[in-house]
Amino acid sequence: MTANWQGNGGLVAATVLGLVLLLALPQIVDPVMMIELTSYVIMAILALSLGLIWGYGGILCFGQSAFFGIGAYAYAIAVINFGDSTIPLLLSIVVPGLFAALLGYFLFYARITDVYFGVITLTVTLILYKVMGATSGSQYVIGAAPLGGYNGIPAVPPLNLPGRPDVALSFDGLFYLSGLTLLAVYVGLRLMLKSRFGQVVVAIRENERRAELLGYDARFYKLATFAIGGAIAGLAGCLFANWGMFISPDVFGLAQSAQVIIWVIVGGTGTLLGPIVGCFAIQWIATKLGAQQLLNANLVLGTILIGFVLLVPKGVVPTVSDALRRLKFRPYVAPLVEQRRVP
Repeated sequence: MTANWQGNGGLVAATVLGLVLLLALPQIVDPVMMIELTSYVIMAILALSLGLIWGYGGILCFGQSAFFGIGAYAYAIAVINFGDSTIPLLLSIVVPGLFAALLGYFLFYARITDVYFGVITLTVTLILYKVMGATSGSQYVIGAAPLGGYNGIPAVPPLNLPGRPDVALSFDGLFYLSGLTLLAVYVGLRLMLKSRFGQVVVAIRENERRAELLGYDARFYKLATFAIGGAIAGLAGCLFANWGMFISPDVFGLAQSAQVIIWVIVGGTGTLLGPIVGCFAIQWIATKLGAQQLLNANLVLGTILIGFVLLVPKGVVPTVSDALRRLKFRPYVAPLVEQRRVP
């Protein structure tokens, strides 16, 4: 009972902390920083989707940006055609989720191994990049939405109140919505991982053969995890299209795919907090490096990644967690970090 109380207490503490930050940050930062923070929050949702797939499902996916981009394009095309954003918002979740389920079905049930799985998902992402980039002609339209090729789709209509296209979401409203979405995804995944489904997913990651001998269909559980991660990434894509009011094939690019992996590696796999921390930290460093001309930003980020892989292979959050446990802070740290392991 004590363990359950600690786990629930950690979840409540994380939720309260998230709400406090969500309400306090707009009061203490300037509008320019708010714009940056909104993008950080949106990308943290994308990082969480890979944190679930890779960190808990053990699925090495190099193409998470594919679902991110599909969600963004699904929203942009649908909202231009429908006017109201209610259905497009749902489509930005359902379409990438179904695409992930379809792709995952062929890969998991064909018993594709980890390395080849990563290569195939990355290839799919780059194919989408090329395909969407080749849609620059006037004949490439879906309803009233021109695809625009590499120029993308400009002037994407913002989210609005359900059934009220005339009441659009303000930029401050987008920050609050993105923050609440990140918090909801985090809490939802924490609860899911505590459920029987989540425990089976972690068990399959730890020892797939043993889980199958116990009667669990590892392919189904991997497929479900992959589809959930794809849907979450698509939701992040919808918010990203709202943030920039623009979407282009760059969301499928190699740089976007690599960034997500770096965020999770730096923050730490096997936790939900790690991808969020890694995402915020790397984006902040990239922003600061982009504001100066002395150092090459890509070189510095590459050095940071190599350093973490060699010196901090577990990532920031698991390493700090282990250090605090050794200092007798285990009862307070474990509920917050929530690393899932199966004996």
